[in-house]
Amino acid sequence: MNIHHIVELTVSYISDISYIMAIIVIFFGMLKGFSIFLKDILLSKKSEEATWESRLELGHSFSLGLGFLIGSSILKTTVAPTWNDIGQLATIIAIRTTLNYFLTREIKEHKKDVSNGSK
Repeated sequence: MNIHHIVELTVSYISDISYIMAIIVIFFGMLKGFSIFLKDILLSKKSEEATWESRLELGHSFSLGLGFLIGSSILKTTVAPTWNDIGQLATIIAIRTTLNYFLTREIKEHKKDVSNGSK
């Protein structure tokens, strides 16, 4: 067994673990976002606040989950890059960057609204 085969096998295992971690993070983020929404609705908060808090939690978990997917894709691409792998990596990075941009913008707007007393 040569070193290249060992590296490919190791990267494959690490990549699979990273995918599983992404699934777990996104799944639990969805559950937490839903539980925040239910708790806020049951405690008679405004539905707008409940929706905002849930979306914020979802956005954070999606962002973290996509981070794990990017790490996995980068590892796969370094070992045996194909144009398909590079295209998928570019797409995932674009989605994560866009998600983070809008999430950060929403957080800033919400903080500004809260500090102005409008929410």
